[in-house]
Amino acid sequence: MRIMRRAETIIKLTDTQRAELEEVVRTRTAPQREVQRARLALLAAEGMANTAIAREVGLSRSMVVQRRQRFAREGLAALRDAPRSGKPRRYDQTTQQRILAQLDAPPPTGAASWSGPLLAKALGDVSVDQVWRVLRSRGIQLQRRRSWCVSTDPEFAQKAADVVALYLDPPENAVVLSVDEKPTIQALERAQGWLRLPNGTALRGFSHEYKRHGTTTLFAALETATGLAHIGHYRRRRRREFLDFMNRLLAQYPDRELHVILDNLSTHKPKHDRWLARHPQVHFHYTPTHASWLNQVEVWFSILGRRALRGLNATSIADVCQAIDAFTAARNANPTPFEWTKAVVRPSSPKLTFSQLRR
Repeated sequence: MRIMRRAETIIKLTDTQRAELEEVVRTRTAPQREVQRARLALLAAEGMANTAIAREVGLSRSMVVQRRQRFAREGLAALRDAPRSGKPRRYDQTTQQRILAQLDAPPPTGAASWSGPLLAKALGDVSVDQVWRVLRSRGIQLQRRRSWCVSTDPEFAQKAADVVALYLDPPENAVVLSVDEKPTIQALERAQGWLRLPNGTALRGFSHEYKRHGTTTLFAALETATGLAHIGHYRRRRRREFLDFMNRLLAQYPDRELHVILDNLSTHKPKHDRWLARHPQVHFHYTPTHASWLNQVEVWFSILGRRALRGLNATSIADVCQAIDAFTAARNANPTPFEWTKAVVRPSSPKLTFSQLRR
C-alpha cells in the first residue's frame, strides 16, 4: 500500500522578505538557528522539496515541515523562537509596587525599621528573596543610615567662595593656614596583642576592658600650600590656649602675612578682638555655619585618627602626645598638600516616598 504525503506548503516571498532573509544568511553575527531558518525559507521559496531541504540545512524532514508551515503563517517572525510554555510568573510589577508601598507604612510594633523578613511577613504572599530582589533593583538598603548637615548661613556662598579662593589662588607672599582643635582625645589603656585559642588558631585584637588615663586637646595648623602641619598639646580648649597656639604660629612665620581659616567656635571670634588689632598681618577667614568640611585641617585630623590614634594603647597622656608627635614628624618629613575637591550638590527635590520611586 502506498502512503500519500501531504502536499508541501508553498512559500512565497516579497522582495522585502527575500532581502531580509538574505541579509540574515550573510551576516556573521546572527544566531546560528536564525541563519538556518532563513536558509530553509529561501530554499522553500525556490520550490525545493522538504527532503532536499532537510539534507541541505541539517534538519530532519519533520522539522523542516514544521518550520515551513510556521513561516507560512508568521513570516519573518518565524526566524525567532516561539514563546515557550512553562510555569507562569509568580511576581509582577504589582508586587514591586506593593513592596515599595509597604515601606511607607510604619514598621510593626517592636521594630524601629523595616527588614526583609518583616516586609515579607507583612505582605503575606511575597518571599523574602523577592523582597530583597526588588530592593536591590531599586538601590534601597534598609539598614543604611546617612547623615547630613545643611548650612543655614545666609552668607554661605560669600564665605565659601572666600575660603575656596584661598585654596585655589592664595595671596602672593602670604601663608594660608587651616586651624582647628581636636578636643578630648582619650588615653585608653587596654590589653592587646595575639590570643591563641584552644584549637590552635591565633587572633590579633584587644580586650573590651580598658582604663582611662585622662584626655588632651590638640591644636593643629595645616599649611595648605605645602602640607606641613604645626601642632600644640593643651589640657583645655579656651581662648587662652587658642591665642597661645596662634602666638607660636606667628613665631614660625616672622614678618609673613597669615590668612587663617577657622570655624565659628566662640573662642575663635570674640566681639572685640584686641589680639587681632595687635597683629595686623593676621587675617581670620571663617567657614560658613555648619560647614567645617571646608577646613582642610579636618582631613588631616581624620588621617591622624586612622593611622595613629585608633587602637592606640596609652598608659598616660604623654603616650598619646608622643604618638601624635611621631605621626606629625613622619608626615612633615614628606609633606604633600591635599588635592582637595568638593562635589557640587544640587538643591534637593521634594521628599519622595518609597512608593513614588516606581514612577
